[in-house]
Amino acid sequence: MKKLLGLAVFSFICTPSIALAQSSLLVVYPPANHQTSTEKIFFIGTAPATGQVLINGKPVKRSKAGHFAPSFPLQLGENVFKIRYQNQEREIKVNRISTQPELPQGLGFAKDSLTPAADITRLPGELICFGAIAKRSVGIAPPQANVSVKLANQTVNLLPQPLTAELPANSSILTGRNQAAIYNITKYQGCTTITNTGDLGQPQFSLTLNGQTTTETGKGKIQIFAPVQLPVVEVIAASGVARTGPSTDYSRLTPLPQGTRATVTGTEGDWLRLDYGAWINSKETKILPGAVPPQTVIRSVGYRQLARETEIRFPLQMAVPVSVEQGNNSLALTLYNTIAQTDTIRLDDDSLISRLDWQQVTPQQVKYTFNLKKLQQWGYNLKYDNTTLVLTLRHAPNIDSRKSLPLSGIKILLDPGHGGKESGATGPTGYPEKDVNLVVSKLLRDELVKRGAKVVMTREDDRDVSLVERQEIINKEEPAIAVSIHHNSLPDNGDAEKTKGFGTFWYHPQSHSLAVFLQNYVVKNLRKPAYGVFWNNLALTRPHAAPAVLLELGFMSNPDEFEEIVNPQAQKKMANTLADGITEWFKVVKE
Repeated sequence: MKKLLGLAVFSFICTPSIALAQSSLLVVYPPANHQTSTEKIFFIGTAPATGQVLINGKPVKRSKAGHFAPSFPLQLGENVFKIRYQNQEREIKVNRISTQPELPQGLGFAKDSLTPAADITRLPGELICFGAIAKRSVGIAPPQANVSVKLANQTVNLLPQPLTAELPANSSILTGRNQAAIYNITKYQGCTTITNTGDLGQPQFSLTLNGQTTTETGKGKIQIFAPVQLPVVEVIAASGVARTGPSTDYSRLTPLPQGTRATVTGTEGDWLRLDYGAWINSKETKILPGAVPPQTVIRSVGYRQLARETEIRFPLQMAVPVSVEQGNNSLALTLYNTIAQTDTIRLDDDSLISRLDWQQVTPQQVKYTFNLKKLQQWGYNLKYDNTTLVLTLRHAPNIDSRKSLPLSGIKILLDPGHGGKESGATGPTGYPEKDVNLVVSKLLRDELVKRGAKVVMTREDDRDVSLVERQEIINKEEPAIAVSIHHNSLPDNGDAEKTKGFGTFWYHPQSHSLAVFLQNYVVKNLRKPAYGVFWNNLALTRPHAAPAVLLELGFMSNPDEFEEIVNPQAQKKMANTLADGITEWFKVVKE
């Protein structure tokens, strides 16, 4: 999963035989002059199995083929490692940077600690909060320091806050090191409200201690919207990415179909806060000059059954924001800025839907709940046809496990991860993940075809295929399931020597059953270690047109597991087992 950044001392990536022919000692990770914020680092490499490999004079554990992946602690600043095999030696420097705020030498504020850090716009009377980390010459500013901010005609005192925990990155769950950390740093914060509209300029921060005062201008300019002149935007992206907050660090919400209109109630940098609470990047929208805040009523709801799907049409006066929520036996669609005048809904006896219910959950939200006949959902699509919202629910594929070809007529999409310039993770010999992903995917394709499946591949050779292109292929092909094939590695603070196993990743509830089934099937039948099942916001798990999972078949970074990953017999066995598991899953969900 993690793409290793390059070779430590060589400028080539090559197959195991070529690598060892050119040099008997090979270190593929970390690269020379690597920089990280973690407390430890692992080294991945190989050398002939005879003799010892020493790192800073200590012998390291190796696999039967001579591969190694030990971890070493890191001190803040530069760390020098000397890797030696017989008369060969490599020197690698790793710089550990601090995650603590960068404090000034004398009285002043920590670097980049003043908030807001970007231009913001808010509504009149809405809370606006300021923050700073202050420093004096002999340490972090004690509570008796006076910190304030001046904005327009207001002065807001910032008071020291109780210690709060800092959260690690989402990726830390992959190493089991996702505990919050508490740092002994005093943060000063304070809030105010402003009723006057217009441009208030940049806040001026002030720190006074022992008769000394320093000031600094905040980076973010603050504006207050006029409520009668709120801008209205329309989503111009094919699928607008709605988020819980104003950056890509925040979680995704249901994508907004192209054409969606919403009122902007706040901004932060390039991000717009929409009237129903979600945030979207301004680059995915256009402003509609003079437009009034979008509102609509909804009356009748239409229905038609197509060959392999059920289509529900919601006629609206304008395209408003929507969200989708999948349950075990249900799919709920919420329309925002919408008032129901619904008296009539047509829904014939349907192979998929048992009943459609609706309710006005708030004065501005209408919720339609599709009660489904089966637990397994097979994908949906959501779009605007002018101002009519069209929800398409896909039917189950025709599954007849009694046939000699149990997957006959079932379309399955396989995605060999990475490719072209994107090599993915790297094994101890420099062998790239992209190559083994393709090898196993082709073997799996052949096994699925033997069972009658129609298989679509996102790539069949070593070429660049972007994540967006892969998603588009899934949406266009509308397979019964989509499976992305990968091999794993770890963030810097992981234990590459001990971490191995099979893992599965899913995003939409419709994909959960497939993910858990394949995880259990492979672990049991191949007796592989279980890395785990993860809900994960990945590009190849996000498509909602079909159940989609991403499989990590093993760890390129683990010396012993890497030997199995590149073993042709083990690759065939993995492909056969995956094909059997997919076949069995279709039998289970049919019942």
